[in-house]
Amino acid sequence: MIRLFLLVSLLIGAIFVQGTFLELLAFQGFKPDLLLIIVTFHAFLNGSKEGALLGFIGGVFQDLTIGNFIGMNGLVLMLGGYIAGMLETKLYKDSLIIIFLLVGFIAFFTQSLNYLLLALFEVNTSFIVAFLEIIIPTSIYTAIVAPIFYGTYYRSSTSGYLSSKKM
Repeated sequence: MIRLFLLVSLLIGAIFVQGTFLELLAFQGFKPDLLLIIVTFHAFLNGSKEGALLGFIGGVFQDLTIGNFIGMNGLVLMLGGYIAGMLETKLYKDSLIIIFLLVGFIAFFTQSLNYLLLALFEVNTSFIVAFLEIIIPTSIYTAIVAPIFYGTYYRSSTSGYLSSKKM
């Protein structure tokens, strides 16, 4: 129960920090996606099921606070969490290079999927412009920031309060 409370608190905290304090760390208008980082870390360390569930919950929280299309971020982050979780047993978990690449890939995938879904809803957006001016820079910034937090999340997930053994 403590683990679930902490995970939900992390998601809500990430949404709050991203919408407030990260404005101070914005680089040319871009800021890292903390929610995606948490979902990717959790999925990579705990598997597809937990990654998809946490991604869905976090995405719905995000939709309820800032989204226009309720459920879209939930779907996108659920898929991102599922994909990251598929790599749980396939990649070395102690490598910051792998974390950098994984978070960068998941950020790129989820951002691209978001813009493709917006195009399906006929939101007037140029995918090329979004790709070059939003998706790529945001994915890179998110990937650069992720390794800073990974060690703490990894330790907590393997032997701390976020460990599945502490349920």
